[in-house]
Amino acid sequence: MPDGSQPWLSGPTWDPSTPAPAPQPPAPPVDPSWPPAPPGHPAPQHGAAWGGPAVPSAHGWIPEQAARHFAPPHGPHGGGQTPPPAHAWAPGPDGAQGVPPHADAWGGPDGAPAHGWVPQQAAGHFAPPHGPHEGSQTPPPAHAWAPGPVPPQAGPWDGTAVPSHPAHLPGGAASDAASAPGSAEAPWQHAPGGPHAPAPHTGAPGPRGADGHRTVPAPRRPDHDVRGPGRPGVPGTEAPGAAQPSGPVGPAAPAGSAVPPARRGDGGRGSRRQGAAEPGRARAAGRTDAAGPARARTARGGGQAAARSRRSEEGRQRRWGRVVKAVGFCASVTAAGMLLLRGNEAVAALAARPAPTPRATVAPVEAPDPGSVVQIVAHPDDDLYFMNPDLRYSLLTGHPVTTVYLTSGEADGVNAVEAKQATTPPNKPAYAEARQNGIRAAYAQMATGDRTSAWKRTAVPTKGGGQAELDVLVAKPQVQLVWLQLREAGSVYDYAPDSLHGLWDDKVPRLESMLASGSPVKQRFSYGREQLVRTLVGLLEQYRPTTVRSQDPTPGRFPDTKRYTDHQDHFYGARFVQAALAAYAKDAKDRPHFAVQNYLGYFNGSLPSALDPAEAKEKLDILGVYAWLDKQNHCGSTAGCGDLKVADHPEGNHWTSTVNYARGTGTSWLTSDQAYGLWAFKVLDGQVAVWHRAGLLGGWSGPRLLPGTGMDPGISTVTLPGGRIAAFGTRTSLGARAADYRREVVYAVQKAPGSEEFGEWQSLGTPEAADENWTSDISGPAVSVDGGGQLALYVRDGASTLRGRVQQANGSWGPWEQYGGTDLHGTPVTATDGAGRRMVFASTTKTVTGWAQPQPGAPLGRATATGLPDTTLPLTAEGREGGVRLWFRKPGSGNVRTALVTADGGLKVNHLTDLGGLQGFGSVTASGHVLAGRTAGGQLGSDLGPSRPWARSELMFVGAPSSTMTGRTMVSLAVLGLDARLYVTSSADEANARLAPWQPVGPRNTAP
Repeated sequence: MPDGSQPWLSGPTWDPSTPAPAPQPPAPPVDPSWPPAPPGHPAPQHGAAWGGPAVPSAHGWIPEQAARHFAPPHGPHGGGQTPPPAHAWAPGPDGAQGVPPHADAWGGPDGAPAHGWVPQQAAGHFAPPHGPHEGSQTPPPAHAWAPGPVPPQAGPWDGTAVPSHPAHLPGGAASDAASAPGSAEAPWQHAPGGPHAPAPHTGAPGPRGADGHRTVPAPRRPDHDVRGPGRPGVPGTEAPGAAQPSGPVGPAAPAGSAVPPARRGDGGRGSRRQGAAEPGRARAAGRTDAAGPARARTARGGGQAAARSRRSEEGRQRRWGRVVKAVGFCASVTAAGMLLLRGNEAVAALAARPAPTPRATVAPVEAPDPGSVVQIVAHPDDDLYFMNPDLRYSLLTGHPVTTVYLTSGEADGVNAVEAKQATTPPNKPAYAEARQNGIRAAYAQMATGDRTSAWKRTAVPTKGGGQAELDVLVAKPQVQLVWLQLREAGSVYDYAPDSLHGLWDDKVPRLESMLASGSPVKQRFSYGREQLVRTLVGLLEQYRPTTVRSQDPTPGRFPDTKRYTDHQDHFYGARFVQAALAAYAKDAKDRPHFAVQNYLGYFNGSLPSALDPAEAKEKLDILGVYAWLDKQNHCGSTAGCGDLKVADHPEGNHWTSTVNYARGTGTSWLTSDQAYGLWAFKVLDGQVAVWHRAGLLGGWSGPRLLPGTGMDPGISTVTLPGGRIAAFGTRTSLGARAADYRREVVYAVQKAPGSEEFGEWQSLGTPEAADENWTSDISGPAVSVDGGGQLALYVRDGASTLRGRVQQANGSWGPWEQYGGTDLHGTPVTATDGAGRRMVFASTTKTVTGWAQPQPGAPLGRATATGLPDTTLPLTAEGREGGVRLWFRKPGSGNVRTALVTADGGLKVNHLTDLGGLQGFGSVTASGHVLAGRTAGGQLGSDLGPSRPWARSELMFVGAPSSTMTGRTMVSLAVLGLDARLYVTSSADEANARLAPWQPVGPRNTAP
């Protein structure tokens, strides 16, 4: 932490961007950088704790229920033996040709790959494994199959778990005794490297052998092409024992080809050292000797003939080993990275589509990086009122958090309850100190449970030429406070030139400091507009955030009085943050990507409560610490230990019972294409970042930043007729003058279906005439295509009504239309029903208002009251069940509700249902059977169907989650973590499905 001997620009001793060590097989540790879970929630464990029972593999995680669709794993390693390296093939679905693992799965300690284990109940659906290696026997040679790490519960094939990993498939079936008709089948055995013949997959478990191990039919050998003759997209077979080149696959094997036996599991080395001949194998195309006849022929040869036969056989085996070794190596390198988080998704489409060429890899399963959070607010207490409980969640889980206060919040200088304000003399420096004391106590309470936990306070220089106070919590040095101590406006609405508002508007050339008494900063200073921006840029360079929390820069005005709906310091301070972030993104080269989250301010008090009673009480209790309710002098300051102005009403205007995001509440930023590919669109560094997974089995690429800066959080996507994807959002232009500030709707269209190239951003303007009218208060866009192929977008304007534009048949756009409605808030949503009619919905403070087309292609109908009860702000809409289904939260509860809206004979609401949940707040995403949203504690919660309990992940994230159907039978789900990194998972859309554990996409976020 900084101290007197440490220069400010050298930074704190902790580095939020330092990547934590990645898990290493065979026993991956929990990532030490992952913080502890909140009280009452278990800490994340490697693998299963991320989403319930699942199957890890080198390329991703397979939900337990999907494991039955996949080809055979090799048997577990018993005891403590070392797994061999993965110079090997990956088994494909249904026992067919598989896909070689990507290159990064080859390594690990002693060459051990990062493979994993399939739960026992899925084992019966796999083609045969090889038998377990007992004791501490010698591992097989490098060209043999590669098992995954040994889990704690690893047992035999019919035990609690079986290994699942992409590996080289030995072609032997079982021992000759097992393969003989009518004999009891022995456990499947490991075979050394060599040619391996394919065998059909029966899809059913075999009987148990004498040792209790389950036996199943032998696998076919995998290769590059997953398409076989006869059925498009279905793997075929190959000539048994044929040496395969690294290029196209050879001809299919004739029907009835025999399967050569496998050797018993000694790893291959012991038998050769003893000079024993291996049981008969297929040594060339068409050779089908069975184990029993092979041994009979060897016995009849006798003497020298037998010796020559053994030497000849061993020579052939060595040659075959070299051939297969080369083939496996070439094939693995060629197809490196093809599988990632694909196990369950392959079920949906592999039988109908060939695997596309990979282009990127997904990182192995690992705990999320905690990232680094920087909050910038106007006054002491803005973070407690408007950013909590997100702030408390971050502190509880150990995330590095730095909060920057732009002003001292000195107000009139009177620190007293209402009854004593008239008799208390004003003292602005002392009141500023009291507010600082209250903030330090509140943060210490949230982070350590002790409001008196010590802080180290120092004065540090800023990039703008002034000084700031830096406070570091000694017990948790990743928690820091930075006080810029500028003068506040002193009025919520009335214009005050000596303020952030006046400085932004160039009404004053400089804004003076207001130093708190007791501050280590002693020298007064002032900032011009550009100096304040540079000061904030310097702090961003210092802390290198991955998430920036800020207030709402466009809060709007009340329609009747035209007064701002928020404090002028709040939103003009947020505009300075926008300017600093734009400069930081442009000029700072060695930095991580960052995401931005904006929060509503005063207007929260006019909206339904978003928090459940327990969360609201936690938030209120922290405000009680800040307000110094007990009056005990725990801080040892004559100025006071908190803000007595709020002591009479620490809840403010119902602010402690709610929280709302001002932007980024849409849930359509993840979408799929016609080739089962996935596309994710989020805003990083003020630009739209795109992640892409090519096809069902392709690799992920991204994040790739599309050209164009100034993008606001929140992107909506829609698939156009013909298959191209269009991305819509809003863009802020700061301009050279204050009057040039402008927020407008923009969109970009994919150049061709499946292409990673997008056209330039095109402006659709704004329904607002000037920033001064409504502070550029428009919502993010909601977009949809009706049944006639007509594209339209809708926004809420500053007057709280619905506005929209419709694309014409020639590709041009019509004017901004007025669709009415009153008291609309948040971002509208839109979807089409079973008849192709577009519906639009928007929240009010009392209910939900809706609009519907009478038929596709027709103008939107009039605003209609749905009759729904009041809801919290964000809505989610999806066309299903013939109508449009809405999801939203119950006020004061956090529970998720849903209702089906139909348009026949006017808008009608059907079957309002409470789905429960894990409290929480914010947007809910829904696709297929999957429902997900933020829970109490800040993590993502998910509901996978009726009568299933809600599950909580350990993943904390920015903004809203998003989900989409991949084909007709698979659901994909994504969030952007606090480390500004994309995390994805998926689930089969079926009863008793489970989510696969979350996978991060791409490298850790340390630099662009």
